[in-house]
Amino acid sequence: MKEYNVLQYGAKGDGVTNDAFAIQHAIDDCAKNGGGQVVLQSGKVFYSDSVRLKKNVDLHIQKGARLKATGNIDGYIRPNKLINDPKTALIGNPVTGKPSFVFIYGYEADGCTISGEGVIDANGHAFVQRKDRYYVTGEFYPRPTAIYIEKSNHISFKDFTVVDAPFWTLHPAGCDDVLISKIRILNDLDVANSDGIDPDHCSNVRILGCHITCADDCICLKTSKGNSEYGPTENVVIDGCTLVSTSAAIKIGTEGVGDFRNVIVSNCIISRSNRGISIQIRDGGNVENVSYSNIIIETRRFCPDWWGTAEPIVMTTFNRDENTKSGSIKNVRFFNITAKGENGVLIHGNADNIIEDVTFENCKIELTKTSKWDCGLYDLRPCLDWGVEKSDNSAFFIRYARDIKIMKTKTSWGKLCDSYKHAIDAAEVENLELLRFEGKAASEEFDDIKTNNVRFVR
Repeated sequence: MKEYNVLQYGAKGDGVTNDAFAIQHAIDDCAKNGGGQVVLQSGKVFYSDSVRLKKNVDLHIQKGARLKATGNIDGYIRPNKLINDPKTALIGNPVTGKPSFVFIYGYEADGCTISGEGVIDANGHAFVQRKDRYYVTGEFYPRPTAIYIEKSNHISFKDFTVVDAPFWTLHPAGCDDVLISKIRILNDLDVANSDGIDPDHCSNVRILGCHITCADDCICLKTSKGNSEYGPTENVVIDGCTLVSTSAAIKIGTEGVGDFRNVIVSNCIISRSNRGISIQIRDGGNVENVSYSNIIIETRRFCPDWWGTAEPIVMTTFNRDENTKSGSIKNVRFFNITAKGENGVLIHGNADNIIEDVTFENCKIELTKTSKWDCGLYDLRPCLDWGVEKSDNSAFFIRYARDIKIMKTKTSWGKLCDSYKHAIDAAEVENLELLRFEGKAASEEFDDIKTNNVRFVR
């Protein structure tokens, strides 16, 4: 593979000089010559405005090298201006639209790669201000996305570390064949919206052996409105990751105008998180064929600013607003899950959209109070009719569901709070099947299993 040394293109690597022109010149030459590797050398700090990746270019950041984003917003690529897409009216809210500002950007960049054991410093604290002791938000909004690659196939992200992202860290959109392997994302746990990895309308995605700590979601599958010209998010494998999150460690939604299907999550450890696994459907997209296995989850309430009240597993479908009917959730499997935290499993559909065909097998759910924050709550945000709702906490809290099987599963209690009540609290459930289930109430004064309009499979 031919190498392109950015120092030979005039980069200084002194952490002060803006090296964007030299880095981009090297990338452009590499692409013109059919591809190769653009190398950022060890021992250097390359301070830079935005750069644009191109076809078959491997941006290789050597161990000991640092690529640091500028703190000047005028130095960032604005994808809407480059693509000249009529849908850019959506620009302005990068959660629902395309990003407004991007540090490392690629469009129709098939075969592009970011690799190496060096560091991408997204310089997030240039764009935030403190809200309170637990929470930092944007000095302006939207803040820059660290890496955004759109409409690019056969792309890879390998071995590097990202620190201090001001907004979403790695956002592939409309891409097929995405490999994300052994990267580290180390964002501060108080910076709002600093998601780790957000595959959006992507197919054939593998996220393997990554370590992520971030505020908001570590790994979040999306089908956003801004990229709705692309297909579903499907055929996704997440394996061998360690995750710490102030929201959900692994999530599907909430931005979901398109479908999600064929997702396998295995062999992960979730610790010190506000939530563990979450499926939140608020738009028209549907979820089908999802499997979670061999996962250890530890949850605790982080602070009220973040979505979630320490639920280890959440599945909800609610209408986002009066004009948006939510999609369906069906055929979801949980095998060999060990969860310990301040809240229990939450499954909540709605009268018009029942959650269907969910199995728990060989699972252990323990509730134990560890934080100073209130219990007796479930967080149903965002949606039209619900918010953070007061309710007794149970190991399984199930509403508006059908064909729910809980087998060879055990619930237990650690340090109690006053709101801990039942092993199972179920209402409006058709075909609830319990096989070799072991679970007692938190106290003898409560029923082990509380039901309202529930039909059991006998």
